[in-house]
Amino acid sequence: MTRMSYADPTSSRDLLGSRSLCFIFICAFALVTLVQQILYGKNYVKSGQQFSRLRGDEAGNWSGLNLPDDSPLRPARYGRRRCFRQVIGSDNQIAVVSTPCLDEIKKKKKRMQRFLEASNGALEFNSTSCQMLRREIMEVKVLTMVKTSELFERWRNLQVCKWAQNKEETNNFKMSLSRCCNAPSFLFTTKRNTPSGTKLRYEVDTSGILHISPEIFKMFPDDMPYSRSEFKRCAVIGNGGIIKNSKCGKEIDSADFVFRCNIPPISDKYSADVGSKTDFVTINPSIITERFQKLEKWRKPFFDVLQNYENASVILPAFYNTRNTDVSFRVKYMLDDFNSARGVYFFHPQYLLNVQRFWSLQGVRAKRLSSGLMLVTAAMELCEEVHLYGFWAFPMNPAGIFITHHYYDNVKPRPGFHAMPHEIFNFLHMHTRGILHLHTGTCS
Repeated sequence: MTRMSYADPTSSRDLLGSRSLCFIFICAFALVTLVQQILYGKNYVKSGQQFSRLRGDEAGNWSGLNLPDDSPLRPARYGRRRCFRQVIGSDNQIAVVSTPCLDEIKKKKKRMQRFLEASNGALEFNSTSCQMLRREIMEVKVLTMVKTSELFERWRNLQVCKWAQNKEETNNFKMSLSRCCNAPSFLFTTKRNTPSGTKLRYEVDTSGILHISPEIFKMFPDDMPYSRSEFKRCAVIGNGGIIKNSKCGKEIDSADFVFRCNIPPISDKYSADVGSKTDFVTINPSIITERFQKLEKWRKPFFDVLQNYENASVILPAFYNTRNTDVSFRVKYMLDDFNSARGVYFFHPQYLLNVQRFWSLQGVRAKRLSSGLMLVTAAMELCEEVHLYGFWAFPMNPAGIFITHHYYDNVKPRPGFHAMPHEIFNFLHMHTRGILHLHTGTCS
């Protein structure tokens, strides 16, 4: 008789035994590895596309960095590591900048600080040390690349260097202005560039056209009163609080020609800082409208204000829009009534349009350029050497001390109308290149 034995039906399944646990571990490892590969591959391709945008190209099949030996992105040899960072420009393009790694930057800044503290007197602008300091500013291609405090620090460091004009850079800049704008011929409306009967198009109200009648034509000068590079050393005075307590008045008054914006106060209270000499002063028609009631009644107070500027020429944007025209013409009529020999000129609207386009290409995109930038642009063509005072667009000076918006008050401009920080950023670069001299400290 065959003996029947009992067999456990679950004995061969090894539930949660060693084999099952091993199988689960292998599956989990494979899943994690797969996810890592997917994420890595996605970031890898994305990084390649970002690197490719350095030149504005898309690289869908980027296969890694393949840089030539002379590429600025290739890591430095001899143990000097390089780091890469992304920079988003104004057109939302992503660029990659090669910079020393953070620890090397800190060491470099410490060495530089010791060097600046040890320097006695001003260094020559083209010395090796100053070339390095200038390069640190020129490396900042757009204003958003660095924090304001970092930009201020680089600018402060550069102040140990004497400024010197770079003739080649200056002449190239003047030539580009001559091709686009030509201030010696078109800064003002004249009988030569705007004959009687001309249908003059406004700067902003482009649909509006002003017919130049014989009466209007008589108000224009025969030709431009200034010629190209007529003046050797010019001073353009902004109204920024940066000039307060600067003691730059004597230095400003020693210039061959002085430009000022929007009839600022130059009384004894301010003259030690801003000087008093004035050869060329602009007036925004809104000042006449708001402070002098459009000259409809009391004209003597406005005449008395202009007396502070001796025989300076008065310039108005009469053809900016239709509202400005009548108010600007009243200034001319008023001075004629007082038998004043002071010159009254009107900006040519096409010149201002061309200046706007020129600076737009330099990154200054605004509804309207500031009066200061317009004067700086004109001065670059009319003067051999241009010095700027009172130009700053930040609530604190380079030393980090808060300052007022104007040297005479703290009234802020209409927001979003000007692009002042970008204007100043261009001046910093132009100073660094030796094209103009931007003064932001005290004068000796």
